[in-house]
Amino acid sequence: MSQLKIIFSGPVGAGKTTAIGSISDIPPIKTEANATESFYTKKSHTTVAMDYGVLNLDDGTTIHLYGTPGQKRFDFMWEILQKGGVGLILLINSASPRVLDDMHDFLTAFRSFIDKTALVIGVTHMDRKTAQPLETIISHMEKLRLSAPVFEVDPREKADIAMLIEALVYSIIPDLET
Repeated sequence: MSQLKIIFSGPVGAGKTTAIGSISDIPPIKTEANATESFYTKKSHTTVAMDYGVLNLDDGTTIHLYGTPGQKRFDFMWEILQKGGVGLILLINSASPRVLDDMHDFLTAFRSFIDKTALVIGVTHMDRKTAQPLETIISHMEKLRLSAPVFEVDPREKADIAMLIEALVYSIIPDLET
C-alpha cells in the first residue's frame, strides 16, 4: 500500500483547509472564492473545488489529502472527490448554531461512501461558549445509526490532524504497524 486518498469534508468554517495545511508536506493547493454562506461563519472566502495536500510517511506511503467544498452549491465536487478514497474525515464546527443539522447533512450526503470505507469525526471550535459537548455529537451519531471515532481537535495543530488520520487508517487496516 503506497498510495492512500483521504477525504476531508464538513461545513464552511469547520477547518478543512486549515487542517490540510497544518499537516501537508507540500504547500496545499487551494481553490477559494467569496463565501455566500457567511452568516454561519466570519469567513470571507471558502473552498469551491477542493484543497489538496500530501503527507509522506516514513515507510514510503503517500497519503493524498483532499478537502471538499463546504458550501452546498459546490456539492457536485463531493462525489467527484470520493472516487478512490479510502475514508472520510468529517470536521464539524461545534460552536455553529447548525452543528447537528450540518453533521446530519454531511453524514447523509456521504453515507454510501462511509458504508464502503471508514469515518472519523473531528469536532472543532470546542473552546467557544456556544460549543456543543462531544456527548451531544456522539448521541446524534447514534440516532443516525453510525459508529465512528470522535475527537476534539484544533485544525491548526498538526498532532491533532495526525491523530485523525491515524484513527482513520487504523480503522481501515487494524493490524498496521505503528
